[in-house]
Amino acid sequence: MRYGIAGLGHRAQMYVGALTGDWSDTGEIVAFCDTNQTRMDYYNELVGRPVPCFGPDDFAAMLELCDAVIITTVDATHAAYVCAALDAGKHVIVEKPLTTDAAGCAAIAAAAERSTASLIVTFNYRYSPRNSAVRRLLMDGAIGEVTSVHFEWALDTIHGADYFRRWHRDKAISGGLLVHKSTHHFDLVNWWLAAAARSVYAQGELRFYGAQNAKARGMTARPERAHGAPELGSDPFLLDLSADPRLKRLYLDAEHEDGYLRDRDVFSEGITIEDNMAVLVRYDSGAMLTYSLNAHAPHEGYRVVFNGTGGRIELEVCERSWTSPHAAIDPSASSKEHAADSWERLTLHRHWQQPGEIPIEQGEGGHGGGDRLLLNDLFRGAGDDPLARQAGYVDGIRSVLVGAAANESIRSGRAVLLAEGGTRMADS
Repeated sequence: MRYGIAGLGHRAQMYVGALTGDWSDTGEIVAFCDTNQTRMDYYNELVGRPVPCFGPDDFAAMLELCDAVIITTVDATHAAYVCAALDAGKHVIVEKPLTTDAAGCAAIAAAAERSTASLIVTFNYRYSPRNSAVRRLLMDGAIGEVTSVHFEWALDTIHGADYFRRWHRDKAISGGLLVHKSTHHFDLVNWWLAAAARSVYAQGELRFYGAQNAKARGMTARPERAHGAPELGSDPFLLDLSADPRLKRLYLDAEHEDGYLRDRDVFSEGITIEDNMAVLVRYDSGAMLTYSLNAHAPHEGYRVVFNGTGGRIELEVCERSWTSPHAAIDPSASSKEHAADSWERLTLHRHWQQPGEIPIEQGEGGHGGGDRLLLNDLFRGAGDDPLARQAGYVDGIRSVLVGAAANESIRSGRAVLLAEGGTRMADS
């Protein structure tokens, strides 16, 4: 298979590494497409041979070289790239979120339905062993019919803060965290329950990051960015791009081409996304979801609880219990895999029985081996997977629309209805 990759930022490395490593026998990289030549040059060095490079205006020409395209561009551009690739008959692998709004969902659905090519959305959380274990319990009817779900996600001041430094801080191009980040979580619930959302109500606000919040807490004279700031090295909210050779090459050394700043101060002007969000979702199965996301917690992890007619399932995950101020400055500490104190616990409570802890089998690599399982599905085929972990465009749309409906609910103050099947807004 001949692969083109559109979007050569941080996320692209997983796919470049796969196709030049353990999955090199399944295909080759034949083209790159990005707005920035410096980033494409970096990945050309990783591949070890000259890969043809194209700008966004030449995407159609790039497609002529490919059988399939991997899309890891800025979220708001996904729909245009996906539709162009499908219309050209090229298979598509796209990073979550599939797109950022209802219009993008509708365009992708139409393109997917008229194309003979396939579309896969890379929901790697489905492949994490702990999340797969929950899916098995629910499929086996361990707690009967699920009546409600409570899902709490905490992003810490390493991971959570990073969204407020980079392009994700602009809701117009990221959809905010309820789309960019929470589509992972909404997809998990859709998949766990085998259900689609019918109504969404949400509230959200920027309470911690941003210039106004900093001023209210007496934080004055903040720099526009970390690079060159006098406080760099002592302020844990200022990320030192030059300390990480890879981030330096991808972003600091590439600024002269497009002016993109990867290390904006999280307390500067221009942030249009929320950092505290609460969502209430009703599903066509009758189940209800209460969901919360906080992006400035002192620790990182999540807790999800399923209440059913036969009992209760509780999954608790600590991905990082705390971090020192120095580690927050060092980009190498921003990966959850660096946490030595992570833990997870899956507990099954049945009515009239003592609770039991369910063992979680771990594999090699990121996300407990989940990343390798995902890549194997992408490049070798899903095969007969009883958990149905590979996600298509309908799954992608259903997850995006919960987040998009939540954004609309925050804006309007009203609940938003989704049509039957959860693949479009009820009034669209």
